[in-house]
Amino acid sequence: QVHLVESGGGLVQPGGSLRLSCVASGIIFRGYAMGWYRQAPAKQREVVARIGSGGNIEYGDSVKGRFTISRDNAKNTAYLEMNSLKPEDTAVYYCNAVGYASDGTREDHWGQGTQVTVSS
Repeated sequence: QVHLVESGGGLVQPGGSLRLSCVASGIIFRGYAMGWYRQAPAKQREVVARIGSGGNIEYGDSVKGRFTISRDNAKNTAYLEMNSLKPEDTAVYYCNAVGYASDGTREDHWGQGTQVTVSS
């Protein structure tokens, strides 16, 4: 059974910072690409940041220069460091893991999400 458990969300003032964590179980973590997505009310889910199994990174345009994604394969954990937060960053943030099972089947797993609210 695969589980992705996010934590670290909450209420923060504009300009503040938060660090999200995603702990994975049930997968060979080092072989999976990890990503953070977000969905605001009445909006489509969008990519925030992704980090490949080899460490290659990409960011959504709206968070470049403010957010940093990282991973610790020894801890089966992906992180999202969010700085200079804006009210428009308010959303539910989801962790995603994409990889291939031993039989070659592509797997795409999601966490339950963690709420981030940026407000004064």
